[in-house]
Amino acid sequence: MTLPSFLLGILISTLCGLTFHFVFGGSFKRLALYVAVGWIGFWAGHLLGTTRGWTFLAIGPLYTGPAVLCALSLLGLTTILSRLKIGTTDSES
Repeated sequence: MTLPSFLLGILISTLCGLTFHFVFGGSFKRLALYVAVGWIGFWAGHLLGTTRGWTFLAIGPLYTGPAVLCALSLLGLTTILSRLKIGTTDSES
């Protein structure tokens, strides 16, 4: 992988995280979470595309199709899990 393709991957994955933050909102912590999860998901998707041979939407050596799909899936899961309220019941005994 060349340096320009690595930088393009960082740019695309950061844009995925920023888009999720723009759509769903949140604090600065949530912005950092979305960007980090976007990076992890993008590179995991790129590796998955490399090992499985999925080459759709490839840009040079970068398997953009599977990478973006994996990043968006992981960001969606992160959004769902980060908004859950666990163990808050107000019952009087």
